[in-house]
Amino acid sequence: MIPRHRSRTEKIDLRGLRYNVRHWGPQEAPAVFFLHGRMDCSPTFQFVVDALQQQWHVIAPDWRGYGESEWLGRPYWFYDYYADLHALLEHYSPQRPARIVAHSMGANIAGSYAGARPERVAQLVMLDFLGLKRSFDDTSPRLIDAWLKDLRREPVPGIFYHTDEFAGRLLDLNPRLTPERAAFLARATSRVRDDGALDVACDPWQRIAAPTVYHAEDAMECWRKITAPVQLQVAEHGLIRQRFGGDPAEFSRRAGCFQNLTQVTVEDSGHNVQHDQPEQVAAHLEAFLTRD
Repeated sequence: MIPRHRSRTEKIDLRGLRYNVRHWGPQEAPAVFFLHGRMDCSPTFQFVVDALQQQWHVIAPDWRGYGESEWLGRPYWFYDYYADLHALLEHYSPQRPARIVAHSMGANIAGSYAGARPERVAQLVMLDFLGLKRSFDDTSPRLIDAWLKDLRREPVPGIFYHTDEFAGRLLDLNPRLTPERAAFLARATSRVRDDGALDVACDPWQRIAAPTVYHAEDAMECWRKITAPVQLQVAEHGLIRQRFGGDPAEFSRRAGCFQNLTQVTVEDSGHNVQHDQPEQVAAHLEAFLTRD
């Protein structure tokens, strides 16, 4: 497929790392930050950008350890992402609170940040994320033990020997993805190795889970502090429905934390709404971002 809107990238120094930042649209247009999720990178939003009906300056970083941003080659600490986001907003929007559209892990970061620094966020769109659901056996001793065991061996990258192989794998994982979009993602979210094979464009160390117990109450406390309007896009067949579809009381408890929440459903979509139904995602977010 040929993108309707082509992107451009630049490298900036962000907290001692070389960050890759992707841009779509004219710089004089209203700015909106697009934040990708785990095991992903900025080209993931190409289909949503192509579906936008208005002119926007979309600013989409590759998080540290993803895409063309610098890889650490060692374990990552999640709290660095809050500081990276703050530095990114200070770089591109130092005087004005930001519009943010964030998917999955990106929404995890942006949602907590928006509560910690409410004056820095004007509007927030969260794509199929309403917190994690803690497993019963997620105790600190078990997680630390597992992490220490993981450190003994070098994590193995995801390797494919041709873009068609990678595209085929993406289609196997997501039946809603079209072959054209799968081929684009296989090219745009991989890196060519010295031997000609392809790596998935993320540091293998990102596969190592941090030894920290997730507490939903911590995220919820941040959400209560958000003053910006929030739109929650719920995928019909996504992770929010998987985690909380059978527990409406827990869904309501979490959604009730937001002072000004609009909820919409992305129909016939899995968790990766930006791939499955980009036209719906674009229509919902533009209606939200442009409302009075």
